[in-house]
Formats: sequence, C-alpha cells, structure tokens
Amino acid sequence: MQAALAFRKPPQHSVPMLTQKKDLRGGTPLWTDSPGSTVRTRTATRHEHCDVAIIGGGVSGALTALTLSELGLDCVVIDRRKPGSGSTAASTAMIQFELDTPLTELSKKIGARRANRAYRRSLQAVKNLKRLIQKHDIDCDWVDRDALYLAGNEMGFRGLKIEAAKRKAAGLPSDYVDAAALRDTFGIDRTGALLSQGAGELNPALLTAGALRAAQAKGCRVYSDSTVTAVKADGDRVELITETDATFTAKRVIFATGYETVAGMPKGLFDITSSWAIATQPLPDEAFWPTRCLIWEAADPYLYLRATADNRILAGGEDSGLTDPARRDAAILVKSQKLLKALNTLLPGRTLRIDYAWAGAFATSPTGLPIITALDELPNCFAILGCGGNGITFSMVAAEIAAAWAQDKRDADSDLFERAGK
Repeated sequence: MQAALAFRKPPQHSVPMLTQKKDLRGGTPLWTDSPGSTVRTRTATRHEHCDVAIIGGGVSGALTALTLSELGLDCVVIDRRKPGSGSTAASTAMIQFELDTPLTELSKKIGARRANRAYRRSLQAVKNLKRLIQKHDIDCDWVDRDALYLAGNEMGFRGLKIEAAKRKAAGLPSDYVDAAALRDTFGIDRTGALLSQGAGELNPALLTAGALRAAQAKGCRVYSDSTVTAVKADGDRVELITETDATFTAKRVIFATGYETVAGMPKGLFDITSSWAIATQPLPDEAFWPTRCLIWEAADPYLYLRATADNRILAGGEDSGLTDPARRDAAILVKSQKLLKALNTLLPGRTLRIDYAWAGAFATSPTGLPIITALDELPNCFAILGCGGNGITFSMVAAEIAAAWAQDKRDADSDLFERAGK
C-alpha cells in the first residue's frame, strides 16, 4: 500500500537520464585478469524497496555499501556495468594521504586551517581503509608503504623544505630528504624529496569485489547491467527507474558515479582529463628500489610508480587534457613508450619490458579535492564525484561522509568537499 501511495503522489523533483555513459578507459589494465575479482550480481526486473540505493559499483560505491551495511542499513548497489569495471579498473591504486595539490598550495587556495584538515582527514582515511580491509579479511594485496615525493619542475628542493615544515606543523608524518641521502638510500639522483609514512598499495579490483561481497554478507543486493534512467524525489522517498522499467524505491540515494556526472550538479567544479599507465613484466627482487616505497614527482608531466604483488613495476603519468576516448586510446602506444623511457631514466640499469598498457579518465579540480555533497535539486540524494588522482583514499572519505548523511548527521569535515573545497 505504501508503494502504491508513493506512485500516486506527484513528484516534487524529477530528473531524466541521470548520467551520461562515458568511455572511461582503454587498453588492457593490469587488474582485469585478477582472480577473485568477480561479484555475484542480480538483474533488475521488478520493484524493490531499500533504505539506501547506491548508483555505481566501483570502489566508491563498494566502500559506501559496506560502510552503510555495517550500520544495519538495507542497501542496494546498481551499476550499468559489471562491478569495478569502470574507472576503478584503470586505477594505479597508490593509497596516499598526500593530495595532488601540495599543502602549501592548498593553504593558499582554501586557507591553512581547512587545508590542514583536508590532509589530516586523508591520512585518517588511509588508516580507516586498512582497518576495514583487515576487519573483513579482504584479500586485495594490501601492503604498507612509505611515499617518496621527488623534486621536479613544479617544486624544487627549496619548495619541498617549506612543504615539509608545513606538514610537520600540521602533524603529518613527512620528512625532508636531501640530495645526498636520496642517492645513498634510494639510488635516485634528484635535488631533494619528501618521505612520508602512512601510505599503502593494493589491487583495486580485489578491494572492490571484496567490499561488495562483505556488504552482501550483511544483506546488500548488487545489480549489474542496470542503467538508471530517471529519478523522482517526492520529499520522503526517491524512486529510481531503470531502462528495463524495473524500479527501486529508497529513503535515500547515493550517486557514486565517478566521472559520469549527475544531471543538476553545478558546472565547472572539475575537469575530466586523461592519464596513461604501464605494468612491466615480472622482475627479480633485486630490480626494485629500497623499501619499494611509492614514488612520484613534483613535476608536469609527472611520473608515479609502485611495485605490485607479482613483482612488476607499475608506472603512470603523462597526464593530458585529451578527453576524446578514441584519441586517448590511440595515444596508448606513444604514451607507454614515454613512461618506459622516464622509468629507465629514473631507475637506470634495469631491463624493463611492458606487459600491460592502458589509459583512463580522471577528474581534476582547482583544489585537488573531490565533490562529496547532498544534491540541492534532488531531496534525499547525495553525490560522490570526481575523486581524481587520490581516488581510493577519497572514496573512503566519501563513504564516511555519506554514512553520516544517511543517518541524518553531519560529518565534521563535510564542508571541505561540498564544492570541491571552494
């Protein structure tokens, strides 16, 4: 009877064709062959009720579903693809508290106190993600790592010294490393670097699948190959309509749609750009740098790299404003060779051959922060969008903020992410 009454009420807000389907990646990501990365899913064929419907089955949707399910909320996840097969599959999964925007620069953009809060929340999110993985025994190749941020054409050693001091003052675990110590410890020839603790690496396909399976164990239902085409919000519930005319009625809806933005969101909050990545053939242990820390550069274009569980070097970068999927994918060969050349320059004396090469879309905002916010135009609807280069860490932040919202609470740091930190 309640469902019938809900359909008779004229909706206060209605949005057709919620998100535009985009070609989010190309080539062959390393993670697509991961054993154990599949999730049992359903096909939407009827009407279903739930407390919270989450649109998007990538890493943001998966972590949100698990976090909400832990609270005892009845959740469904709806995705137009297979879980984890969109942008998540293109991630290089370097789990860091460090933002693409240095703390010194972010302080100028949003103020020192807010910038410090954003960095500290990011650091806590890495810890919370590790705790969640351990609690649910998610086998996703998690390894604790340090992160090495090398001087480059965007920030030299003097800037890194200032950055280190700002981070220390904010209580962040970062130390400046001078050129001599960098050569002696890591065999890398740069004018300086920052070495930060509290990072990690993992397999994003296994994390997403594991989180969804853990949520399913608590009653969450996962639907794939189901495109939501319209939403009707009437003030106390939200109706989702799929392309097969199956419907979902939820008390609240969370759009974890990544770079496929939700209709009605303000424009210009972030830009979509492209990045490329490679994974080498497996290497002997002696081919790796000391501690196998995450490495990235304060440069444009910049190189970032990590080790993998099966002894590959995974490297990415060569970011570009190129957004046309066909041209982006056509550039994979050229970009992968540039990445290999940069790797050989940074880590000379190794024989490196490419086994995997791919491209993906990601978001950049003026601050480097994502958009995690309730939608003004759609009552009881929430968006997790544009998590960008620090995506999985921000996905954990988003899951926590969304969980507070779903309980009619307000997360203490939600203001940092409501309009990409503006």
